[in-house]
Amino acid sequence: MPSMLRRAQNCGMKGLGDNVSTLGAPAVAALRDVFAGEVILPSDPGYDSARAVWNGMIDRYPAIVVRPTGAADVASAVRFAREQDLIVAVRSGGHSIPGLSTCNDGIVIDLSRMRGVRVDPERRTARTNGGALLAELDHEAQAFGLVCPVGVVAHTGVAGLTLGGGMGRLQRKLGLTIDSLLSVDVVTADGRLVHASDDENTELFWGMRGAGPNFGIATSFEFRLHPLDENVTHGWVVHPIERVQHLAALFREVAETGADELMVTFGVGLAIPVDEFPPEVAGRPIALISVMHCGSAEDAERDVARVRAFGPPVMDSISRKPYLAAQHANDEAMGWGHRFYMKSGFASSFPDEALDVCVRHALQGPEGGDCSIGAWAWGRAIARVPEDAMAFTGREANFWIAAEAMWEDASLDEAHQAWTRAAMADLTPFMMSARYVNDVAESGEDVVRSVYGDAKYERLVALKRAWDSDNVFRLNQNVRPW
Repeated sequence: MPSMLRRAQNCGMKGLGDNVSTLGAPAVAALRDVFAGEVILPSDPGYDSARAVWNGMIDRYPAIVVRPTGAADVASAVRFAREQDLIVAVRSGGHSIPGLSTCNDGIVIDLSRMRGVRVDPERRTARTNGGALLAELDHEAQAFGLVCPVGVVAHTGVAGLTLGGGMGRLQRKLGLTIDSLLSVDVVTADGRLVHASDDENTELFWGMRGAGPNFGIATSFEFRLHPLDENVTHGWVVHPIERVQHLAALFREVAETGADELMVTFGVGLAIPVDEFPPEVAGRPIALISVMHCGSAEDAERDVARVRAFGPPVMDSISRKPYLAAQHANDEAMGWGHRFYMKSGFASSFPDEALDVCVRHALQGPEGGDCSIGAWAWGRAIARVPEDAMAFTGREANFWIAAEAMWEDASLDEAHQAWTRAAMADLTPFMMSARYVNDVAESGEDVVRSVYGDAKYERLVALKRAWDSDNVFRLNQNVRPW
């Protein structure tokens, strides 16, 4: 179907011009008068690229997309949205798994023109704009031998990752991204710019760290940075599925006794793409352990030796490399446009019974996609932060377990989503009540309450009433103010 016609049909059967007239041409003109950034309407040539997000499964048609150049533009966009009664979607990196960074018939406030990171090497801090990507923060910090613990795909937005918590390769040594957050500047629902930190708007700062999208649009962040040498030890070992029980036992042992500097993950799935694996396992079920050690080469060699010695593995990619290279290792595989779905949970243990569920489902994934189940070691620096210090919930976990599916054909959407749900349903008996909010695709009070627990949820409701009583910012795992 031609793009223009498809676009009209997906906008509630309205013609392209109707989107503008619904907003009102004078209103759009008035916005342009006070807005220094870019305004994109459905009739504009760049509309299709402007509405695209990372997950290829998401195909939505906003009435207007705006790209602010700074906090004043963001405030103008929020006021415009309220005046025109538009639902608000906020996009930083566009990586929201359920597509919360776009919408139908509303406004997308796209922060991609608000990139940039400035490092103060003396204070060991970084000031990051609201549209910055992880790659920018990594690059600027590493120029001074410093680092902020962030996620594992470099084209992810700093804002979305941080406001939900921020898992990553350095989490056992340095904690979550929010654990290094010093302050955040936020445009609120009434168009004000406020500063939140441990010294100012402290309750808002508590809520921003774990439930942040509910309270406003973050236009800048200040992070504490940590020393990190240029090189780390990173890679994975691959084994045939027949060794899965022994490999899982090794993973649990390393997770329990390994150094804080050693991040370790475990996974089961198929060895695809086949050209990236040795012939003896290509296309077949495999189990693997991945590691990243952020200490010295000598310490890393000692600490990962038992992982490399087991088997021996049919594939071993562990090597000394620049930290920035490790941070870009997943960028192509997790590139834009793939269809993606996942579910996850926190667990206090990873027993053989849970492993059996993982293996069974990993071997029964639908054809036409890449389905896997993995576990990350948790704890250490994460657990050293008091549970009540922030809205984020789940610090008592020892593992994070996730089922993930990636595919290309839209006709396979239902099969892959059903596989993911079934896998996690069977793993639910092994899970804790808390969940990692950045992975949650569902909505509703019961779901959000399950993420934070009753006490934190009620505290967040009170905070929402104070800062967004009309629920302007509701395209998120929404804490309702009523």
